Amino acid sequence: MNDFGLLKSEKRLLRAEPDFRPLARLLQINWLYVLLICALAGVGYIALYSAGGGSAKPFAAPQMVRFGFGLVMMIAVALVSPRILRLLSVPVYLMSITLLALVLRMGHVGKGAERWINLAGMQFQPSEFAKIALVLALATWFHRIGNERMGNPLRLIPPAILTLLPVVLVLKEPNLGTATIIGVIGATLFFAAGMRLWQILILVAPIPFLGKFVYAHLHDYQKARIDTFLHPEHDPLGAGYNIIQSKIALGSGGMWGEGYLHGSQGQLNFLPEKQTDFIFTMIGEEWGYAGGIAVIGLLCLITLGGMLIALRSRNQFGRLLGLGIAMDFFLYCAVNLSMVMGAIPVGGVPLPLISYGGSAMLTMMFGFGLLLSSWVHRNDRDPGFEDEDS
Repeated sequence: MNDFGLLKSEKRLLRAEPDFRPLARLLQINWLYVLLICALAGVGYIALYSAGGGSAKPFAAPQMVRFGFGLVMMIAVALVSPRILRLLSVPVYLMSITLLALVLRMGHVGKGAERWINLAGMQFQPSEFAKIALVLALATWFHRIGNERMGNPLRLIPPAILTLLPVVLVLKEPNLGTATIIGVIGATLFFAAGMRLWQILILVAPIPFLGKFVYAHLHDYQKARIDTFLHPEHDPLGAGYNIIQSKIALGSGGMWGEGYLHGSQGQLNFLPEKQTDFIFTMIGEEWGYAGGIAVIGLLCLITLGGMLIALRSRNQFGRLLGLGIAMDFFLYCAVNLSMVMGAIPVGGVPLPLISYGGSAMLTMMFGFGLLLSSWVHRNDRDPGFEDEDS
């Protein structure tokens, strides 16, 4: 029997699903977690209102419209049975790969990279969707084979291909930051699924020796980002301008900040990309160290809450699905915060639900819906691979 795809046994189990009780399922949603997500979106509205110069347009109002749509979508996805999600994992993954391929053929070029395509008049970034699709696909695969079969190296070849395919396509855009996040998410799910220690050592052993090779094949602007990270003062008005201004803004905030709508670097437009990549810098400048720590605390609560939701699931699919979404959110936050503080090179990764942008927000809300689905259905009878074959 095929390990991955639309199994007859799974369809049989789906037909035997208990009567769908939307109201009962709705009450089972973790509404405290939903409240945390709404609070984070509220922080985003406040920050984008300031980025717009004290106006809801052009950033804050459209962002809240997207969030409202995303909130409805998140609740709807949370009510979907994990069995249906597993059946949809293959077409969703294939759709994401198709969109990534279309980007390379007819994508919109912005800042030296092809990352967007036009869908129904809206700019859409398929690499964001690819992360969620990969989590769905890997969770389904590892649920099929079970922990006992993880010792067979041949069983790891298909999920390795599933992971490498979007990584390569995203690298071709080029988008090194998102490609790295996709790879780390895949590696996390391999480890969480029960990958043996000797298998992990074989995979990670070549990594230290690949640095020079990877650097040699980077685009010029990506090399410039790394060089600027190491020596930003060498070109303070060119490549080093962004990170220098970010550090100035964060430092000027002090303990309590310069006051809402009174940040000098942000309001005087010295701070570049203040509505997207450097939105946290505006928060730090206007609300200071205290405000920055409060936002980081909220991000940590959402990350830890997602991991706890994943661990409460009684089946492998729910655990891996929840963990993959929580890891995606964590990596978003870790990369963006490290980037604006100068700890890593600038990579164009937004801060989820705070930075302005439609693709990142809607795909993250879809991911949160999957996470909440694993909570709503955490106690459902969900047989493993061996039981489905019997």
